[in-house]
Amino acid sequence: MKKVIHYINQFFGGIGGEDKADQEPFIREGVIGPGMAVQAALKDAEITHTVVCGDNYMGSNTETAISEILEMLKDKEFDLFIAGPAFQAGRFGVACGNICKAVQKHFGVPALTSMNEENPGVEMFKQDVIIFRGGKGAVKMRQDVKVLTDYANKLLAGDRGGGALAEGYFPRGCRHEKFLEDVRENTAAYRGVQMLIKKMNKQPYQSELVIPAREAIPIAPAIQDMSKAVIAMVTTGGIVPMDNPDRIQSASATRWGKYDISGMDRLESNVFKTIHAGFDPAAANADPNVIVPLDAMRAYEKAGRFGRLHNWFYSTVGTGTTEAEARRMAQEIIPSLVKDGVTAIILGST
Repeated sequence: MKKVIHYINQFFGGIGGEDKADQEPFIREGVIGPGMAVQAALKDAEITHTVVCGDNYMGSNTETAISEILEMLKDKEFDLFIAGPAFQAGRFGVACGNICKAVQKHFGVPALTSMNEENPGVEMFKQDVIIFRGGKGAVKMRQDVKVLTDYANKLLAGDRGGGALAEGYFPRGCRHEKFLEDVRENTAAYRGVQMLIKKMNKQPYQSELVIPAREAIPIAPAIQDMSKAVIAMVTTGGIVPMDNPDRIQSASATRWGKYDISGMDRLESNVFKTIHAGFDPAAANADPNVIVPLDAMRAYEKAGRFGRLHNWFYSTVGTGTTEAEARRMAQEIIPSLVKDGVTAIILGST
């Protein structure tokens, strides 16, 4: 019987939400939370231990957290390490990527995880860790676990599978030799000609060497005269008036708001708050200026470091928000900034 160790965060570990996000890592024998779905889908393998760690603790103390977890695992026998699924949860995804990469390097044991394509952990770790394409939220748990464990079962049986596209994980840029049964019709020359014929006939085809398209964003020219600059503040940290008048979502946002700060020297608690669901809101609610630094910008403005501060700040929520929605919201916000003569923005996050 093969042995598997599972990693989850404080939420899936059943100890709490944001109030327990600073939980230090601990290890328990057996299965916890989503590990039950993973265990049910594994063949000839069992989850012997589960590691739980708070997302904030892993994010703020990454090296320490990894070191502590590796120490917990040093006397454990295991054949595979599974983290998540992390879905679209950014901090959890980054945590899964970090610990999977560390376990592979330290113990030489394969590590697998799953997350949505919008999760920042994908771009950060897809070249180092096998990351399966997952859904946006836990409602996709069953499907995501099935895809991951189908491959896990193959791997534990000594089969590397059919590659990224066939197995459902993000391509890592690795190419492996594979011997094909029908050599005559599967030479590179034959396949290349077939793709060319399809291309000439405007038929769909798939290149065997996909070069990812990256949007080139030109760098804006430097501000020549700061004494005349109009600076606006934009945030993805979810700072809004107390009643959240624009009903901006706490995650996967599709809305944004514009709020008047003329005559204010700082953002006051109980006047403004954060509705962001991706971090502990206590500090931001106590002092919203840690997200939208109006106090610091007013000080610079009075000191003559730039012309003036724009009378409005713009806000939305970044966690879980898709690239497409972020682009759409930017295209809606920018014309208003240009119309108001804004020279540059300070884009603050969390």
